[in-house]
Amino acid sequence: MSPQVPRDFQLGVATSSWQIEGDVTGRGLSTWDEFAQRPGAILDGATGEPACDHVRRLDEDLDRLAWLGVDAYRFSISWPRVVPGGAGQPSSAGLGFYDRLVDGLLARGIEPVATMYHWDLPLELEQAGGWPKRETALRFADYASVTAERLGDRVVRWATLNEPWCTAFPGYASGYFAPGRREPGAALAAAYHLMLGHGLAVDAMRQAGARNIGIVLNCFPVLADTPEMAEAAAHVDGLQNQLFLDLLTGKGVPAQLLARCAASTDWSFVNEADRAIMGVPIDWIGENYYTVTRVGPPAPGDWTSIAKDGDAYPDAPPLSFAPRAPLTDMEWEVIPQGLVDALHRISQAVPDVPIWVTENGAAVPESRGANGLVHDPLRVDYLSSHIAAALQARDEGVDVRGYFAWSLMDNVEWASGWTIKFGLFAVDPTSGTRAPKASAHWYRRLIESRGSFLEAGG
Repeated sequence: MSPQVPRDFQLGVATSSWQIEGDVTGRGLSTWDEFAQRPGAILDGATGEPACDHVRRLDEDLDRLAWLGVDAYRFSISWPRVVPGGAGQPSSAGLGFYDRLVDGLLARGIEPVATMYHWDLPLELEQAGGWPKRETALRFADYASVTAERLGDRVVRWATLNEPWCTAFPGYASGYFAPGRREPGAALAAAYHLMLGHGLAVDAMRQAGARNIGIVLNCFPVLADTPEMAEAAAHVDGLQNQLFLDLLTGKGVPAQLLARCAASTDWSFVNEADRAIMGVPIDWIGENYYTVTRVGPPAPGDWTSIAKDGDAYPDAPPLSFAPRAPLTDMEWEVIPQGLVDALHRISQAVPDVPIWVTENGAAVPESRGANGLVHDPLRVDYLSSHIAAALQARDEGVDVRGYFAWSLMDNVEWASGWTIKFGLFAVDPTSGTRAPKASAHWYRRLIESRGSFLEAGG
């Protein structure tokens, strides 16, 4: 059964720049370009060229969005495409691409929702120290200002950052993501400066004329699998969730983390004056939800983690990650109630700010029918149950305004390359050919039927 979706609940899809755009020669290099060249860093050796060749196939991808009938499309802007090298003169060609993207969406009646940063830091800034350095936050605000000045009259809603946890901790602590560093102290500094960059960017973008500015977090419920793991779960929760919620609301670094992470950092990068910058009021907040984090007793050699490495949580006590079946192809636990809980937590932490579910989806087994259609019933079940969960939270008083499925199409799934598929459209990595899966047809019908149950007296 598909959920009964009211007409005023927005439905869309999401993508990110490095995963789909291609056209590496049309932009500067990012940390992910360098990371992808390291043997074994990307499971199948995939790179950002051609990815889904989206830059060259823009018009046909816009037509696919129109075919789906989505209200909004959440995309990310490539910092290296707009400002090659991370600082200095912006690229007219890079800005021109996003002009065409935004104008193409508006011409098709689709709201553009732009994310300023989805993990693809200009390589030169990483070589100068990256997010652990305060300077990177300043350069981010410069880039955000330039982009907002160009697109602010047409983009309906902006996010500064996508999942700063993923940049900071898998990127700088565990090394599973670009830039591939294993420096816990640097990871904590990166988390702090990412949120500083957010606050600086909000102010810069507003001065440049942008409106409706927020941020996208990935707040996962953290569950202790056994009572004795409560302390470990609290530490994981502090780094996964509380750190970002507290910085976002001007409370500073949580006191328990100041103490728990003293072995990794002296916190000398913290400046009390930054609280007001990070805590600047926002217009909306996004939640990317896929699973919960279930913390179990240590089991060396037999653990699974959403970060693929327990080192993503600096100074955590011994633990393992213990997801319960059913699992997706990412070995992530399927638990829609976790989305309800996450939305309530965000609403309590950041009251009176509307929330969108900005990513949600699943990598699941697929099969191809005789007619060539990719069948993915488990994805349909996953999307349906999580849209229902978002609507449940709304019914319970959370101001949830909409939902974006991840992802429009199969893409380079970061360190997993093409081996993991989340898309509503199948993509042939060699030819770039796209084709709607059964889930795309289902999502299209859901969007078409939205609100009909109310008109029928439901």
